[in-house]
Amino acid sequence: MDASSEIQIDPREFRNTMGRFATGVTVITTEVDGQPHGMTANGFMSISLEPPLVLISVGNKARLNSLLPQSRRYGVSILSAEHEIYSRHFAGRPVEGLHIPFVRKKDLPVLADSIACIVANVVEIFPGGDHTLYLGQVEYLEYQEERPLLFYAGKYRQLDLTAEEKKSWADDAALLFSSMW
Repeated sequence: MDASSEIQIDPREFRNTMGRFATGVTVITTEVDGQPHGMTANGFMSISLEPPLVLISVGNKARLNSLLPQSRRYGVSILSAEHEIYSRHFAGRPVEGLHIPFVRKKDLPVLADSIACIVANVVEIFPGGDHTLYLGQVEYLEYQEERPLLFYAGKYRQLDLTAEEKKSWADDAALLFSSMW
């Protein structure tokens, strides 16, 4: 007997439960025929340090899902607390007249002033239910210290840090990364 037929999970309850995992917010971009395309996603994670691999999850009905197999490259812009308007825009709530501050990194558009941006080449594509997973090998990255935009329980949130916490956060990050290398 197929195990999936035995378990009945309500899709809305599954979504509500998974929403209890706080995530960062990204805008995934690609370019096809000189035209930039983007979508908001929180389905993003690092997979491997050596080689540097990341994974994005794209809904099968999303336009980006038909474009990524063509371009075979994507950018990930990790959004700061000040970027909520871009998240909403690329999540299907377009803002009339909004200027999108794209910059090019490794000849791919990403959002300017993001906390971090990553450019990756698609190395594997995996079906995953109503989503498709794109494993990418990182070819470019950069980051800066800013407050992240978070998503929790279906709402945007922000991480508020005191000046002392910011210093401690930077010190902790430096210690973590120096121990990894």
